[in-house]
Amino acid sequence: MSAPDAAALRAPESTCTLDAVLCAPHSLLRAALHPLCAPPLPPGWNRAQLSDVIGAAVLAPAAVLVPLCARAEGLNVLFTRRVAGLRQHAGQVSFPGGRSDADDRDALATALRESAEEIGLHAASAEPLGYLDCFDTISGYSVTPVVARIAGDFVARPNPDEVAEVFEIPLAWLSDPPNLHTRQVDYRGRARTIYEFKPAGHLIWGATAGILVNLLARMRT
Repeated sequence: MSAPDAAALRAPESTCTLDAVLCAPHSLLRAALHPLCAPPLPPGWNRAQLSDVIGAAVLAPAAVLVPLCARAEGLNVLFTRRVAGLRQHAGQVSFPGGRSDADDRDALATALRESAEEIGLHAASAEPLGYLDCFDTISGYSVTPVVARIAGDFVARPNPDEVAEVFEIPLAWLSDPPNLHTRQVDYRGRARTIYEFKPAGHLIWGATAGILVNLLARMRT
């Protein structure tokens, strides 16, 4: 998938009920995902943007869980904020996840293992729905996002060594075009597009924002 066109991302879309978005077998969300039996393969949809940085390097496999929580008012997306003292991505908003271990069977196993370690989310409380496109990072990872529905009675238990906060943002808010911001930055002599969401009290950017952009773009096509 090529980099999403900002105008296309801001195109109007119809409002969907919770059932239409998530629960129906042919829902808008499920149709946007790669099925569990056919996970996506690298390179990431954003690889062309990083070709001068990454080159032909083989990236380390990683996976994140994109947790969706069904609430009375609609679907929420669950995020974590990492603790300030970490060596990488300190203080940033992220999805639960990390680098794949040799013992992980696949990206789904990585995402579930990391979610259990970071926020106490075990497999029994997560219903995997499918995959988004891979996302490449300048830190050398090829990230496979796994979208999953989270049990309504799940209560997060953040690992204090890794997670400072767990919070939710309505998918409807993230889908509202004015809430997606883009800005141009110069990195290594080349203009690059940075995606950002700015819910109250938080800044979502980097790989997490890129994964959200991919989700929204796939739901609109």
